Amino acid sequence: MLPLSYAPPLPPPQSRPNPSPSHKPKPQPCVLLFPAALRTAAAAAAISFSLLAGNAAAVAAVEQPPEICRGQDDGREVEVKAEAVTNEQLVEEAWEVVNEGFLPDAGSRPWSPELWMQRKQDILQGSIKSRSRAHDIITKMLASLGDPYTRFLSSSDFSKMSKYDMTGIGLNLREIPDDNGSLRLVVLGLILDGPAHSAGVRQVKHDSCGPVESMKVQRQIAARTPIFYRLEKRDNENSSVGYIHIKEFNAVAKKDLVSALKRLQNSGASYFVLDLRDNLGGLVQAGIEIAKLFLNKGDTVIYTTGRDRQVQNTIVADSGPLVTTPVMVLVNNRTASASEIVASALHDNCKAVLVGERTFGKGLIQSVFELHDGSGIVVTVGKYVTPNHKDINGDGIEPDYRRLPDLNEARDYLSRCQSKKLS
Repeated sequence: MLPLSYAPPLPPPQSRPNPSPSHKPKPQPCVLLFPAALRTAAAAAAISFSLLAGNAAAVAAVEQPPEICRGQDDGREVEVKAEAVTNEQLVEEAWEVVNEGFLPDAGSRPWSPELWMQRKQDILQGSIKSRSRAHDIITKMLASLGDPYTRFLSSSDFSKMSKYDMTGIGLNLREIPDDNGSLRLVVLGLILDGPAHSAGVRQVKHDSCGPVESMKVQRQIAARTPIFYRLEKRDNENSSVGYIHIKEFNAVAKKDLVSALKRLQNSGASYFVLDLRDNLGGLVQAGIEIAKLFLNKGDTVIYTTGRDRQVQNTIVADSGPLVTTPVMVLVNNRTASASEIVASALHDNCKAVLVGERTFGKGLIQSVFELHDGSGIVVTVGKYVTPNHKDINGDGIEPDYRRLPDLNEARDYLSRCQSKKLS
């Protein structure tokens, strides 16, 4: 028996039931070039975040001191300052983020660029006397969309979200194309006094002036492990099962899951039970990377769609699986978002059977954007579709079994699934 923290016991086996069928104030990003390994991980982490029930993939804002940028033409030093933003500009900044990226069918109320433009004109008819009033207006403006996941975040809320920093250096990054079609990274936000901020990274735009800068930043991930595991025997089985409970998908989830899988395999696990019950999600990218651990190279993990072309993507596994033994995934009505990505990826690729209850059905993708005053907004920018082309938003995923089948039954089910997939 492996020493580890408590995790819920496995449910007993049960036979499989039949399943039921203008002026546009903008955040001023800092364009940086990073080593390839960091650039890949950071860009992937920053494109999309999944948020549910208060879980936010975000980083805190900081006040930006002046930056010195050396011009390339005449060698002059140009001081680039983060401009102060008025209350009206802050509201318009939030309006613009929604205008450019919000997924229209995410809200319960009609949305179009024309209706949204009218909304801005109505809001900005008079002056906004205080910053708190501007925040209230942004909150109500976002609420008018009828999307519970699109919302305002105060600057203090950002400071609580470092556990979702996939880079481990206190950065919220996004990959954008330049005029030549190449991809660059922009800094959307920084954790105050985090590793990147302490190294001198700032959210100030260098624009066309200034040389490429190289910075060394020490990773400093403070997130707690969401992985709990043990090796156990099931009644009437000679084989051992590796039981793994994932509480959420944060910055250290993949790393710690890899360690758990290897340790359980070395201890004699013949198959695995992955418990995603009550896992409300976290980072979409963390879920995607964990799903890849179980898939064959080239298998589809998930399809993503949205207005922004960066959200429109087919994500596939780029290497072979770490685990090839059968997997059973435990789900319930609080299995949501990134958890549903993992469950559907393994299920649709015939790598796992699903056991338990129909999942929550949250198939929307959010991104976090920092505003000029250090506050931020979370905006639904896309949705994901399973490898079998099922839009699960609002519907969830129906499990294959209500209770755990025995190992031979699970093997038979996965074998039939593979045969059907190849036919």
